[in-house]
Amino acid sequence: MGRKLNFIVLAILVVISLWFGSEYEVVENAPSIDTGDTAWMIVASAFVLLMTPGLAFFYGGMVSKKSVISTMLQSFVALGVISVLWVIVGFSLAFGDSFYGVIGNPLTYFNFNGVTVSPNPDFSATIPFLLFALFQLKFAIITPALITGSFAERIRFRSYILFMVLFSLIIYCPLAHMTWHPDGLFRNWGVLDFAGGTVVHMSAGFATLAGAMYLGKRKRKIEKPANIPFVILGTGLLWFGWFGFNSGSALGANTDAVIAFANTNLASATSMISWIFLDRMRNRKMSSLGACIGAIVGLVAITPAAGFVTLSQSIFIGFIAAIVSNYAIQLHKKTEIDDTLDVFPSHGVGGIVGMLLTGVLANGVGLIHGETTTFLYHLLTLVLVTVFTFGGSLLLYKITDILLPLRVREDQKTRSTEDLTLHSMAKTLILRS
Repeated sequence: MGRKLNFIVLAILVVISLWFGSEYEVVENAPSIDTGDTAWMIVASAFVLLMTPGLAFFYGGMVSKKSVISTMLQSFVALGVISVLWVIVGFSLAFGDSFYGVIGNPLTYFNFNGVTVSPNPDFSATIPFLLFALFQLKFAIITPALITGSFAERIRFRSYILFMVLFSLIIYCPLAHMTWHPDGLFRNWGVLDFAGGTVVHMSAGFATLAGAMYLGKRKRKIEKPANIPFVILGTGLLWFGWFGFNSGSALGANTDAVIAFANTNLASATSMISWIFLDRMRNRKMSSLGACIGAIVGLVAITPAAGFVTLSQSIFIGFIAAIVSNYAIQLHKKTEIDDTLDVFPSHGVGGIVGMLLTGVLANGVGLIHGETTTFLYHLLTLVLVTVFTFGGSLLLYKITDILLPLRVREDQKTRSTEDLTLHSMAKTLILRS
């Protein structure tokens, strides 16, 4: 029965989708669509989608040779699983009618009913509401994929899919609602998260920390990365896609998008060179791997602030994030926590740095402008998000482990390789061809 369960559940979801489906609707007297904004948001959505395959290369190049395929597939499969989940209920949980500012009504946009091709002024006044929903989907896809870097080489694939579904529904959707919904708790506090520093990177960061702690240490650690060119390629794809990630969050072809574009590039560039120069100052070799990690840390840190700070402030954010995350990785390695690819000290810590510096530097409401309210609410949100995402993820790992054991069995690790035991069919098809 266990082997059939995944297919049976998917078949049920397909039937539900078909039964409750509706035609694409056009709302009368809705705001007119801006063709320029719409064209840009279609492109931006495609940019963000490209980030998940980019992440697959980024992570796949860092692990040992025996785990490249399984690690890449863990990222790539999120494109399928989360897309279906988002249409049926995920979008409604994130952006449906608000329950106390914490989560959306799952029936508001169930199966995308009510998600029209006309603009919805509550969310996107100049682009089709359907396009807004699809743009948000790309964020929901990459968030669980980010988590896979912490438990690479030691989690069962079926168990990971179950955890991904639970995390998306129980952790990601409420965070997206609280942060981005007009009636969301954090948004009404004035918390600023332009493109997902809290929703995406902090949530993924604390989930990775919980996963590394729950799963325990590997018996064999990575001696050397499998493919550094894969890491460089993945970094390039992520950097490219991040322009859609941040600039697209302006929801139009406007000045906010241009500001976010410029800040994204400068923060990442500064963080990259700060990282390798800091390594050299600390008597370590300047490496391509360090340059790639530094670039990603800068992208993470600028995400919440992308549309709220100046160009010089974005350079400062990239510089500070590189220093903090670099030291965080060194400290993290001295602990007993086995975060395979250092996801927490890069994405988690980078997201925290970005969130706090947004409260300090944000245009008109930051600490440097004499305003304390936004910064204090950012501190409060940081505490709440930490407790919610870390504690909630630990609970989800436990639930998943009860339903489907999480760790790869020892015989699967020692009998040939993880890729051969978990994905042997792929090799068979290649050999036959």
